[in-house]
Amino acid sequence: MTPFELRHQVRGGQFRLPTAGYCGAFAQANLVILPQEQADAFLRFCQRNPRACPLLAVGEPGQWHIAALGRDLDLRRDVPGYYVYRDGALADQPENLDGLWRDDLVAFAIGCSFSFEQMLLDAGIALRHIAQKKNVAMYRTNIANQEAGPFGANMVVSMRPMKARDAIRAIQITSRFPAVHGAPIHLGNPAEIGIADLSRPDFGDAVEIMADEMPVFWACGVTPQEAIRGAGLPFVITHKPGFMLVTDISNASLAAF
Repeated sequence: MTPFELRHQVRGGQFRLPTAGYCGAFAQANLVILPQEQADAFLRFCQRNPRACPLLAVGEPGQWHIAALGRDLDLRRDVPGYYVYRDGALADQPENLDGLWRDDLVAFAIGCSFSFEQMLLDAGIALRHIAQKKNVAMYRTNIANQEAGPFGANMVVSMRPMKARDAIRAIQITSRFPAVHGAPIHLGNPAEIGIADLSRPDFGDAVEIMADEMPVFWACGVTPQEAIRGAGLPFVITHKPGFMLVTDISNASLAAF
């Protein structure tokens, strides 16, 4: 499937799955949509926390199609899972935003680590959540974000278990792609970043870590959802963790060097 074809399956209600492993040559995006009144503060939050919130595109108020992300792309209908937050709490999980879209809403597309997974697979690095058709495991940490306006909270990370030699290669590969979170922010002992139990992720699905493997952690685009919860804003829309917007942006075009 091309990204165009996948988005149209989402739009038609035929695809409602986590997007890991799909359209591997193309960038996937986290989505945050909030009123223009809070958009400037959220933009500063992303700029101050580029590891967790690398911006791919920002829309104009009321703009539900951002040409830089893809042709015939509709932010109201092309994400396989949405979250709606009201007063900082998860209030709804609609299939589309047809009844929620407003002319003052500003959309932020944030890079996603799913984008580099095909590169890891091509390098012979196994990814268990893809092999087992699961969502990636994501965890809250004790790593504080840089605050901006009402936004703060702590970083969320995604985890992939790897053998040591594969972890070294993964660092080499992903460090070239800061637009989709770049190199890992931690590997090894999860307690050092405030994670007590890897078998109980805060988002996504748990996967087994073998005796010859270590957990490798990347900054995650679910981080803004923690900031949104903490800010207690009246109304914000995001993607459902792991259910991403698949764009027409080639991963190769995002290489930094």
